Amino acid sequence: MGSGHYIWAIFFFASLCSASLANNAKINFREKEKKVLDQILGAGKYDARIRPSGINGTENAPTLVYVNMFLRSISKIDDYKMEYSVQLTFREQWTDERLKFDDIQGRLKYLTLTEANRVWMPDLFFSNEKEGHFHNIIMPNVYIRIFPNGSVLYSIRISLTLACPMNLKLYPLDRQICSLRMASYGWTTNDLVFLWKEGDPVQVVKNLHLPRFTLEKFLTDYCNSKTNTGEYSCLKVDLLFKREFSYYLIQIYIPCCMLVIVSWVSFWLDQGAVPARVSLGVTTLLTMATQTSGINASLPPVSYTKAIDVWTGVCLTFVFGALLEFALVNYASRSDRAADIHKENLKKKRRDLEQASLDAASDLLDTDSNATFAMPLVRHPGDPMALEKLRQCEVHMQPPKRPNCCKTWLSKFPTRQCSRSKRIDVISRITFPLVFALFNLVYWSTYLFREEEDETF
Repeated sequence: MGSGHYIWAIFFFASLCSASLANNAKINFREKEKKVLDQILGAGKYDARIRPSGINGTENAPTLVYVNMFLRSISKIDDYKMEYSVQLTFREQWTDERLKFDDIQGRLKYLTLTEANRVWMPDLFFSNEKEGHFHNIIMPNVYIRIFPNGSVLYSIRISLTLACPMNLKLYPLDRQICSLRMASYGWTTNDLVFLWKEGDPVQVVKNLHLPRFTLEKFLTDYCNSKTNTGEYSCLKVDLLFKREFSYYLIQIYIPCCMLVIVSWVSFWLDQGAVPARVSLGVTTLLTMATQTSGINASLPPVSYTKAIDVWTGVCLTFVFGALLEFALVNYASRSDRAADIHKENLKKKRRDLEQASLDAASDLLDTDSNATFAMPLVRHPGDPMALEKLRQCEVHMQPPKRPNCCKTWLSKFPTRQCSRSKRIDVISRITFPLVFALFNLVYWSTYLFREEEDETF
């Protein structure tokens, strides 16, 4: 029993010693990390105002800064202000020979800093930026990692509102290219050059959802600029956005088609229903005008004609044409009524003349019948006086011919017996839908074809 207690005591003492040594090792490791930071960034040892040397420590060569980014979200794309907002994680990486340190046999992988002013930083700025801010909740979303070989990685999360000049000629069947440009503000290409990091320099978050656009693809490129003070390095990312057409189809195109079709109901109403046809035409015209003004209120006042302007303008013209058609029908109807009154007067005069002729013929027959007593009962067939009197009686006794009215829908407007106002309505029932269908065919074929033709990226 005594020897067993002795063995357990030795084991317990050894575990306490190992734990103490591990804690001392951790303390020594953190102390060594602090010593490394003091060694490379201590007072009088590192000047953040001096840019690093070039490749392989060449003093005259420019400093190479490799850039990559991660697009976290795109919150909005504003057509009126021609801008878009994006949140991204922006990273820069370069080599500073002055920041090399001993990695303690691979145990110290990198040093982490949260103060960007401790080391030299590239003077990069976003040239098409309108607004921007850093994120400081809960701590500033920024870090700097210094690797043993002197490589420096700078990462920060920022939100930007960037200008995006748009061409709205094909709106809402358009595609827009919005750029993100980054350039050096003070260092020329002789001192500082920005390069895209090799291998997927731009990453986009999965399941990126935009309310009215779809991000189709993106392209990285260089955009160095020359000014009076020298040439400056510049990088850019072009984002191709395709506008979602389903929203505009439901909110604009289908309601406009319905308004145009409703305006055609006026052609099927009676010419005498003046209040109904006027109220229908004016209501559809005002509704169409309101729809057009609402569409233009969400777009900038550009000097060229947009695809939506062509659509709303033609639809407004059709609605206005339906109202003018009723004005023409009303005028033709009044003319027809005047012509009918004139015809009735002529018919009345004709009937009076016919009645007078019939009365005269009957008197003549009565006179002839009284004279038959003094004349033979049978006349010779060639008696000219008898033949002439018989012909006059047949003409006066014939009933007047009735007008041949329109029997089918297709035969209404060609016949002369139908009124002009009715013919205008019937022709409008055919002409307006055919012309509108032809316009739709030309409109969609033209703009959809131009959409594919103008797709250059």
